[in-house]
Amino acid sequence: MVIRASIGAVPGLIPSFLILAGVLAGITALISRARNRPLLLPVLLATCTAALCTVTLLPGTAGMTVGQCDTGLPVHVFTSSSSLLNIGLFIPPAALSTLLFRRPATVAAVFVLFSGLIEFIQSVTSLGRSCTVTDVVANSIGALVGVGGAAVWLGIGGRALRRPLRDFAWAAGIALAGSAALAYGFNSQVTGVNVVAIDDSRRAVVDATEGSDTWLSAEAEAVFGTGTRSTGTQVEKDGSRWKIIASTDRGTISGWWPDRTLERASASDQHGDAGTLTAAQAGGVARSFARTHFPDSLAGSDQTVRTLDDGPHAAYLVTYRRHRQGVLMPMRLDFTITRSGRIIGFTSEAVRDPVPPRATVTGTTARRQPAKTAGAEAARAQLRARQVGGQWRPVWLRSADAAPVWLDGVTGQRVAPGK
Repeated sequence: MVIRASIGAVPGLIPSFLILAGVLAGITALISRARNRPLLLPVLLATCTAALCTVTLLPGTAGMTVGQCDTGLPVHVFTSSSSLLNIGLFIPPAALSTLLFRRPATVAAVFVLFSGLIEFIQSVTSLGRSCTVTDVVANSIGALVGVGGAAVWLGIGGRALRRPLRDFAWAAGIALAGSAALAYGFNSQVTGVNVVAIDDSRRAVVDATEGSDTWLSAEAEAVFGTGTRSTGTQVEKDGSRWKIIASTDRGTISGWWPDRTLERASASDQHGDAGTLTAAQAGGVARSFARTHFPDSLAGSDQTVRTLDDGPHAAYLVTYRRHRQGVLMPMRLDFTITRSGRIIGFTSEAVRDPVPPRATVTGTTARRQPAKTAGAEAARAQLRARQVGGQWRPVWLRSADAAPVWLDGVTGQRVAPGK
């Protein structure tokens, strides 16, 4: 299956191999005959070299952007089918070269560098191939396995290696010069991209959010009606949770996973529907939906219903707010409902009720205190639980003609609250 996929990804692989193998094998056979040398090993090596070149350098139908190379750690070199194929691809030519020349160190250095050269060519040319560090490692492993196996075979057969010291000296020189050239080429021409990490991250997202699509699709039907079709999903990480945003043919909806709590919905059709639904009935529609989807926000909250615009196509805004000891909690739940009973949007901030310090500054004081600088007493002041410097505090919101003024309910000082 892997070989079939590789052949399909490189059009013309088999014909190209046969042509190149025939040419190289023919030339090699002629040279060997002229020098009165055996034909078998040189011809086999030429054939394997043709296979190596066609598989790695023939233009394909996939690949990264020119000038990029995957520099991710080769963590999947022994588990990836393509890496195992690359290992097997380099074993035969490395083994045949060792048997033919009997210089294992030099052969190993040449094939390891050749592997790097292949990846460099793939990265800087429009071959439709992908340069990866994993391929370099896989190819090098295959080369070393082939060299090692052939060296053992030579030892068993009693065939001595040719000038071992010179072999190691040549290998060291080739390795140093070749590595320097490849390092310069990659640093000057290629940009590293950690595709392995990107793929692992995407896989982790898929694993962590498995089932969220089904859940949010069901919730979309509950909001927008039966037959709602999903057209796309976005995923955003927020701490230990995932925010799932689904686009449908009738609107968008978002929620938190794995909490399975909805956050927001907005229908594509925001126009009011003609109908006879009263404000009290709109409150009942919102309450029924909230019992199922927002029970924690509904508990202990006060409902307010306000009419938006006038006429038969008007809508209702149904809000839920909760107070604890006179302090407005940060929880928010809002619905927009048409006169036909259709929910065209909702927003939920399901924040657990904090326990701020008890306020000592009264509302009267809060309204009057800013008058020294603002020039007039505020019409009203509301005590809310807000975050100040990362801590929940009772904070007075003083409404004035100018910008709102926030006062700490304990110290009476002006503050710039967070959420």
